[in-house]
Amino acid sequence: MDSFDVVVLGAGSAGEVIAVTLARQGRRVALVESFRVGGECPYVACMPSKAMLRSAQARQETRSLVRLAGASSPVALDGDDEAFRAAVGRRDEIAEHRRDDSTTQMVQKAGVVLVRGRGRVVRPGVVEVDGRELTSTDLVIATGSQPTTPPIDGLDEVPTWTSDEALSAKERPQSLLVMGGGAVGCELAQVHARFGVRTVLVESGPQVAGKEESSIAALLAQVLRDDGVDVRLETTVERLEPQGGGARAHLSDGTTVEVERVLVAVGRTPTTDGLGLDVLGIETGDSGAIEVDEHCRVVRQEHVWAAGDVTGVAPYTHTANYQAAIVAANLLGAERRTDLRAIPRAIYTDPAVASVGMAQQQAREQGIDAITATMDLGELARTATEGNRGGRLVLTADRARGVLIGAAAIGPHADEWLAEAVLAVRAQVPIEVLADVVHAFPTFGEAYEPPMRELLEKVRR
Repeated sequence: MDSFDVVVLGAGSAGEVIAVTLARQGRRVALVESFRVGGECPYVACMPSKAMLRSAQARQETRSLVRLAGASSPVALDGDDEAFRAAVGRRDEIAEHRRDDSTTQMVQKAGVVLVRGRGRVVRPGVVEVDGRELTSTDLVIATGSQPTTPPIDGLDEVPTWTSDEALSAKERPQSLLVMGGGAVGCELAQVHARFGVRTVLVESGPQVAGKEESSIAALLAQVLRDDGVDVRLETTVERLEPQGGGARAHLSDGTTVEVERVLVAVGRTPTTDGLGLDVLGIETGDSGAIEVDEHCRVVRQEHVWAAGDVTGVAPYTHTANYQAAIVAANLLGAERRTDLRAIPRAIYTDPAVASVGMAQQQAREQGIDAITATMDLGELARTATEGNRGGRLVLTADRARGVLIGAAAIGPHADEWLAEAVLAVRAQVPIEVLADVVHAFPTFGEAYEPPMRELLEKVRR
């Protein structure tokens, strides 16, 4: 039996940060992982998807060279198959060919004891990994999430991809049905459409991008349609059947679609099955998530903590890293609490969608006197020089307190310049101050100035 101060189940983003931070402070830490150290983000999610999006964007920009006066006549592009192969090669280099060697070495060099295998709690304070027992004072659960498989008749009989599989595959399908209009579905739909894949996206809700501000979501849907994606809202796949090596999908709108491949991107489920949580009396919610308090301590537990997707809280890598820092600090004797009001969200399409905090309707449901102001990015000088289609910024404020509580945008690099709103929401900067901020000319940051002044007028009424 091996004794540790802390045992961490799961070596994804959160688990890696916690284990390394504690080990560097002299704690004896065991990190248990059956797959890759570093999680999915570097290998089959964030990094490879952004690499493919950039390649698709570069190809699209080349098609616009004459319009942007980068060339006086059209530049010949190679075929979609050849370009896709090149993009896949770059993607795999960036994703380190899905090998975790360097991350594993870094973790072990920090002093972490890496235990390969799947861990299971067998009794309080004891985790078993393939017959090896690890004891510890504290346990951290950071097992992440896994793609959700919807109960659709025939799904297991046709060629399918999860997002992880799509971002590991080398082949370019001739046609693709994307199930789900969330961030992953929208990003991968745009990538494939720009590489000449006939792409259909079906979303069961009234808009893509889930619960994001409705006008921003509508603009994103139009962006995808302009790229050739057949976007169908309030539509579901009722059943699937094999068809010529591919699939025939029967949709709720009464139509059928025949495609070579089906991409299932309807969400992710926290990975908690088989961990032995019942031994500790830990119950998961309907979603399978583990409930934590503001310290990231599992509720009704003294020495059990959780971080990352397994908590069901804002399931992004940056959230996992934030929660990991909270857990590590508390395990080292500090007193840190999470503040989740300003966790940014982003969809890395071209143009990007980014948001933070609450939209007006959500705020009003919580009893807040929410006011909004909007800016059309087409009015900016930078939009004219960039030669793009513009976008929109929507700001939401609490009239009573005079502070920003939410922002949403679609536009070039919105994922970057929305950071100003993230800071404003987190620090509760008064609208009076924000309305007095000077931005460089010409930049997309100037989009904040007119709506901030409008919000200030409304606050003062």
